Amino acid sequence: MKKILYASAECSPFVKTGGLGAVVGSLPKQLKQRGHDVRIVLPAYECIDEKWKKQMDVSLPFPVHMGRRRHPVTINTLEYQGITCYFLACDYYFSGDSPYTEMWMDIEKFCFFSVAVVEMLSYLEFEPDIIHCHDWQTGLIPVYLKTLYGGNPYYRNIKTVMTLHNMRFQGITDVGAMKDITGLPDELFAFDKLEFYGLGNMLKGGIAFADKVTTVSGTYAREIQEPEYGEGLDSLLRYRKNDLSGIVNGIDYQIYSPAQDEYIKYHYNISTFRKAKKKNKIYMQNKAGLPTGKNIFTVCIISRLTEQKGLDLLIPMINNFLRENVQLYILGGGEKRYEAIFASVKTRYPDQVFFDINYSDEMAKYMYAGCDATLMPSKFEPCGLSQLMALRYGTVPIVRLTGGLKDTVRVYNENYHTGTGFGFEEYSVEALRETLKQALDVYQNCPEEWNGIAERGMRENYSWNTSCTEYEKLYESM
Repeated sequence: MKKILYASAECSPFVKTGGLGAVVGSLPKQLKQRGHDVRIVLPAYECIDEKWKKQMDVSLPFPVHMGRRRHPVTINTLEYQGITCYFLACDYYFSGDSPYTEMWMDIEKFCFFSVAVVEMLSYLEFEPDIIHCHDWQTGLIPVYLKTLYGGNPYYRNIKTVMTLHNMRFQGITDVGAMKDITGLPDELFAFDKLEFYGLGNMLKGGIAFADKVTTVSGTYAREIQEPEYGEGLDSLLRYRKNDLSGIVNGIDYQIYSPAQDEYIKYHYNISTFRKAKKKNKIYMQNKAGLPTGKNIFTVCIISRLTEQKGLDLLIPMINNFLRENVQLYILGGGEKRYEAIFASVKTRYPDQVFFDINYSDEMAKYMYAGCDATLMPSKFEPCGLSQLMALRYGTVPIVRLTGGLKDTVRVYNENYHTGTGFGFEEYSVEALRETLKQALDVYQNCPEEWNGIAERGMRENYSWNTSCTEYEKLYESM
């Protein structure tokens, strides 16, 4: 049995803006069921729902020093589904109506969070074997443990894992500012440590100082060692390649289950999905206010609207696509330019396009259960969760073969009747156009083939069980 502390800026259901919160909210529960003592620490944001705050036990405050700064921190504790969760409260840093604000403010906030996590340990009756750090917001925890706190015997045996969920975000600021904020000595701002092209980089510190580095798919682990995907850190990642591994994320099969989903109208499994999926399609079309029809090819995009998601490939060809007997369902907000474009498309094609920037689990579940396919033409995708949910619901993924999409979607082969989705390699409008054309052709003209693709997808197992086994092996190796 290992004692593991998960440190993160997000954790579902308390605070979640994307995949990070979903992963940290699910993986510890699975490891707990396997007998490990797993706990979670995150900031006690003011924006956390009051129903959770009311359940927290509050400790006495203790002082946390970071550089010239000194602030009191209180440990709020809550037991959730068998997991002990620590919330570090500090009004100076964690107030406001959102977990994130301007980057320059967030950098100081999460530098402080990293120090507070380390300091917290001396006030707990819990001594972790491993601190598992997630993304740039926790990147300085391994740095502090190995440097300013390295001489303290209490911390000497703690190992660290740094998980990279998305290399695009790193916590970068001026070296002088980071020195002033953190109190870290000058020698740590060298090219093989925290220095990054004349700036200071929190994520780089985590990669350089952690005992092990992981990312969320095997393909992404290989991709980030190349300049195209490494976001300036590819050389460091190549240097650490023997300590770098990729473990695909999972999803909670109790939450994402077409046989028992609390939101969907008609429950189904592999043997009953053909009739039930068509019924769910009609139900979804009614909910979305679009014309109903069992034979309309329905495609969903459930995603943040950002450049990463490959929307620049879809936009130039969207008019041609909507000339077919199709409907497009888009759920999620993001960059204003994409929101404006899709709002305009919805206005031009009111009977074919549903678009809502306000994500909800309820509408997402309707779409997974009712749509024929989900579209993910990502420029890069460390893992991706939407395709895993789609497979579970018999909704065929159409993806660009990058990162976790390449690892989890097997491309349809008409000669061998294999595959769980459709995919393309080249990041181009033409490649996406041809792939959508192929998918539409199979759907319209080869319904048995389409159903076979969906059934094979439903048989795939991307629950946390497989991922947990890999994480256990990693922890044991340390």
